[in-house]
Formats: sequence, C-alpha cells, structure tokens
Amino acid sequence: MKNVVTIGGGTGTYTVLTALKDFDFNLSAIVSMCDDGGSTGKLRDDYGVLPPGDIRRSLIALSATSQSLRRLFDYRFKSGSLDGHNFGNLFLTALEKTEGSFHQAVLTVSRLLNVKGRVIPVTLSNVRLHAELENGKIITGESNIDIPKHNPKLKIKKVFIKPTAHPNRHALEAIKEANVIIIGPGDLYTSLIPNFLVRGIVKAIRNSRARKILICNLMTKNGETNDYSVIDFLEAVDNYLGKDAIDCVLINSKKPGSVRLKRYAEESCQPVILPKDYKAKSMKATFLKADLLTKSGLIRHDPKKLGRQILSLL
Repeated sequence: MKNVVTIGGGTGTYTVLTALKDFDFNLSAIVSMCDDGGSTGKLRDDYGVLPPGDIRRSLIALSATSQSLRRLFDYRFKSGSLDGHNFGNLFLTALEKTEGSFHQAVLTVSRLLNVKGRVIPVTLSNVRLHAELENGKIITGESNIDIPKHNPKLKIKKVFIKPTAHPNRHALEAIKEANVIIIGPGDLYTSLIPNFLVRGIVKAIRNSRARKILICNLMTKNGETNDYSVIDFLEAVDNYLGKDAIDCVLINSKKPGSVRLKRYAEESCQPVILPKDYKAKSMKATFLKADLLTKSGLIRHDPKKLGRQILSLL
C-alpha cells in the first residue's frame, strides 16, 4: 500500500483529502500552523492555543463517521457571544486544555471522527507568519497577508515565521516514509510555503525518494499571486524547497465560463495559465494538463476529477 503525504492547509487540502480518502492509500496530511484569522485567531489570542482551523478541516475531510457528526464539527455560530466561532475549533481548544497537548487533542478527535489516515500539524511551536513586501514593509499575521489591508499590488518578496519552529517528528517520519508527496493546491504564501519554513521540513522533502507532485492553483489571489502563471507558482515553491524538487505539476486545462469568472475579476483574480514558452525554462518537472474543474459555482478543483488524475500519476 502506497504512503501518500499531502502538504498544505485550508480548503485546498480539504479538496485533495476528499479526492484521495476512498482510495487504498496510507494517507498523511501535513498541515500548516500559521492560521490566525476568524475563530482560530480569537481562540489563539484568548486561550494561547495552537490554531485549530486548518486541522479541523482536514479531520473532517478524512472522517468516515456520520454526516451529522461531520456537520457538527463544521458548524459555525452566527449570533451571541460565540458569533463566528466554529464548534470543531472550540472542541479542539477544550481538548488541548484537558488533554494537555494539541497533539493529543488531534489524536482524540481523529478517533471520534473515525479518521482514515493521519492529520499531522507541521509544527507544535506557537508561531506567527510574516511577509516582506517589495517596498520593504513587513506584514505581520497570516490573516493580514491573506486579506491585505496594504496595497495588494505590492508583490510579496518573501515570507518567514517567528519564533523558530521545531518540526513535528511525526511530520518528518511521514515525509521519510512517503512514496508520493502532494503539495497544494492552496494559498501559496499563507497555506503552502509556511510548511517549508519549519526547520527540517525542506531537508526531509529533498531527501525523500517520494515522487513530488505540485497541484497548481486554478486562480490567482489578489495580494498574494497577482498575475502569476504556473511557472511563477513553481518557481516560488523552488525558492523555498530548492531547485528541481518538484517532479510533476498538475494543471487545470478547462477554462471557466465568463459568468463564473466575472465575480473573480471583480476581486482582481484570474485563471492561472501555463505560458506557451514554458519549455524554454530549464526545469526538471513535467507538466500534466487535465480538466480538474467543478461544473458550477465557485471555481474549485473537482475532487473526483482530481482523484482520477492523481491515481493515474501513481
């Protein structure tokens, strides 16, 4: 049975895990721990806990329990003193306090939700994400990078975390034992790259004999990846992982309809495309194009289409 490791955070990781959980793999989801917005941010500030939000999403994605229990863990309060808080986030926070560690809290919820595979925080250090913009300004906090209050046209020069983050040994073990490592999709500088900033993770990925697949985002994001092409995404990952770490890049080939694109255009987002002259770039990675798009609604990867393509790559 193949050991498949996903690396990311947010809704992108949720989609990939949903795509893979019905296959006969040993699944391990390594999840970023820099989230500090919304319910997660309030809980971090009020209780000094580690961020539960992205972990909760991954646990729900891999859960084989009843739909009602999965819905409960995804339920968000909409009024009163708990307005904006998510039940699963509150549950993980309470467990971290009663069990004595976030690691134990994740294990307990994994059993409760009958999770297929493992959900692994990339670090158990309490860290904050920072971004340096092209004008030298430093933005502090994942949520401030994710939803910019600064001029979103300013490019991100680099991201870093403080204090130094120690790697979760379970993450290092999963990477070492992996046959396949899947990176993305997800917000490049706030969900994917933060995993590479944890000490020891990049070395483990580069030393791993696993095939490394990057699932490229469907759309650019205002304030993070304005005007980025597939090559820009790959080069940004290379900047942190080191050149030629990625073996294959999975790209969507289906263009969304104009009605669906209109909403994104209003937010200065556009489809991520592979430039025609990409072969001129001296890159080891192969590029695989396929229809990965959902048929309607928000522009998202279709889990079934994504699962079929990943399976063909394996």
